[in-house]
Formats: sequence, C-alpha cells, structure tokens
Amino acid sequence: MPDSNAKIFYAGCFMRYSTSAFFTANQTTDIKRILKQGDSSKKTIIGGVVGGASFILILLALFALYRRSLFKRVHRVDILGATELKGPVNYRYKDLKSATKNFSEENKLGEGGFGDVYKGTLKNGEVIAIKKLALEQSKKMDEDFESEVKLISNVHHRNLVRLLGCCSKGQERFLVYEYMKNNNVGQFLFGGDRGSLNWKQRYGIILGTARGLAYLHEGFHICIVHRDIKPSNILLDDDFQPKIADFGLARLLPRDQSHLNTKFAGTMGYTAPEYVMHGQLSEKVDTYCYGVVVLEIISGQKSGELKNDDQGEFLLQRAWKLYERGMHMEFVDETLDPNEYDAEEVKKIIEIGLLCTQASPAARPTMFEVVDMIESKGGLIDHKRPTMPVYVDSNVGIRRDG
Repeated sequence: MPDSNAKIFYAGCFMRYSTSAFFTANQTTDIKRILKQGDSSKKTIIGGVVGGASFILILLALFALYRRSLFKRVHRVDILGATELKGPVNYRYKDLKSATKNFSEENKLGEGGFGDVYKGTLKNGEVIAIKKLALEQSKKMDEDFESEVKLISNVHHRNLVRLLGCCSKGQERFLVYEYMKNNNVGQFLFGGDRGSLNWKQRYGIILGTARGLAYLHEGFHICIVHRDIKPSNILLDDDFQPKIADFGLARLLPRDQSHLNTKFAGTMGYTAPEYVMHGQLSEKVDTYCYGVVVLEIISGQKSGELKNDDQGEFLLQRAWKLYERGMHMEFVDETLDPNEYDAEEVKKIIEIGLLCTQASPAARPTMFEVVDMIESKGGLIDHKRPTMPVYVDSNVGIRRDG
C-alpha cells in the first residue's frame, strides 16, 4: 500500500488515511455557541441529522439496485460466453484439400445459400466442416471478409456452430466449422429421418435455438441478425442439441444484393413480411423466422407446402385456425407419441410460435422474452395472447386469412 496517502471506495463506503494532517495545525472550531442554543436549535440539528441519514439511506438503496441490475447484465453475458476478439485460425489450403479428398462429391454435405459444404478429416483426426464460399471478388470484399470472419470467430455459445478458422486461396474463400454429426433439423422433420425426433428432443431444439438467437441479438457486443433461420440452418450435435449455422454471413453479401433473393438473405415461407416487401431489417425478422420454425417442429409440416387435405391450408393458416377453435392438439405431428408430452406445454409452445409471427414487428417478443416464456411454468399471460399471424405466399404476396 502507499506509504503516505490512500483512498478506498466500495459499496457506498469511504476510507482515507494520510501521514499528513487533514486540517491545518492551528485550525479550531468553537462549538460552545451550538451547545448553548435553545430547543429550536436542537430540533434543527436533530432534524438535519435525521434528514441527512434518510437521504444517505435512499442513495444506498438506489446504489444497491443499480449494482443488482448491473450484476444481472454482466452475469448474463458471462454465462453466454462473450469473449475478447481474437483472430481466426488460418488453415492451409493444401490441408483442407487433403482433408476433403480434393473437395470430392462423396465428402459433400450439402449446398447452402453461401456455398457448398464439405466434410473433412485433418491429419490429426479432427473432423471439420468446410464451407466453400460463393462471393464476388473485390478489394472491398476482401476487407469485409477479414473483418467479418474475425467477428464471427469470436461468437461463442453452446447453441451456435463455432467457426474454427478460414482459408484464402487465390480468389477462393473457405470457412472451417466444427462438424455436426447429426446433420440438420430439416433432415429429421422432412427428410429421410422424418418422425424420429421425440417431444423431448423437439422441445430442446426449440429452446436451444431461442437461446442462440437471444445471444446473437443481445448477448454479444454487437447485434447480429441472422436473416435466414430455417430447419436446414439449425444443425444437431451428438446429443441432438441445436446449433445455429451461417449467422453473420449475410453481412458479406454485395451491397446491391436484393433481400428478395432467397439464395442469400432469406427463404420464402420463413422471411418476415416487412423484410420481404420493404427491406426493413431488425432482430424481429429473426423472431418471425423462428416462430415459423417452431410451428414446423411441432407439426412436422413444411411452411411453404399446402397441407394434404381438402382445405389446402398453409402452415400459419392451419395453426391459427386450430388455435382459434381451441383445437391445438390437432396441429401436433402425428408421428409424436401422445404419452411423451404434456398437452398444456405443447399448447403454450404453439402460442409462442404464433406470437413470433405477428404482423407488426413491435408485437413480436424479443428472443430473450421467448426464452423466458418457454422456461416459465404454466401458460402465457393474458396480454401475451397472439392475434392473427401474417405470412408471405410467394405467388400472391402477404396474406392474412381468418
């Protein structure tokens, strides 16, 4: 500690020490005048002391409340895993080429809006996923690529696919991700593995995806809007925990790229109407996409496809009509075992999906609110009741059918 002088502040307390006097050596204060004053003076002194003490107590209470709210904010971000920005790992092209057997078709995992994805096995045995980006080439794009990849590589959350590093080879750009063994949610809803997800797994996917989006929107040091949340962009790890893929990549698009181009910035049937029609982008665009995905997970029905019955209804139409009639359970995927889920819990999740697809972005909850609603016990509170949702039909535009 300092030899001559120090001050300490903590939680409203103050302490000071010094080897020199706080006042001049000959400074005195005459208190006889105060002691000789009458009752009115005593009352004044007592009133001043009480008033001062009350004022200090109020300040301490406000400070405690401030510290409590500050702790909550810091604690939340710490749990979600925000870290200091570090540069991504730079992989050598020849290592990626060898890992994928020269990017062979047998190692191809799929085709996404940003390019093809390949499975690779490095010499040390680590299995990775490599995305070969389809981007225009320019000096500005090279600068954007470097800065955005650095940003994305620092986004760490258990429900987000981790970007391990990148690679540049001439005009080509590659991103290296952790490998997800169980493919994506779409494969289990609409593909060859349809009907194999039980309710516990579906519930975990719904909650985990909400947590991942909440982190992108509010948990990281900047807000990242995904723009293209859909089942094929939600990957599953060994334990069927969801991990959102392709977040942040839309920021690498050419500045003149239309938001209507489904290959890059959105997919019809999932994209929010204000974004499709007017280009208005906010976190609530992701909320809308998420709501559609929730309803798909529960129903096993694809958003853009008509239900195979006489009515020929799209997903949101059917969900809303059954909700209005109190027939929520008619919406549930028939491959689910009714003995494996609680009907009231399923009803609440359906209503959350409808809340997320409200016509007005302001009426949709934030993703942190969605997480709270999912985790809370019981149903939704009255003022959170959904109204008629809105969806985009690629043939006729925005529709709201009762």
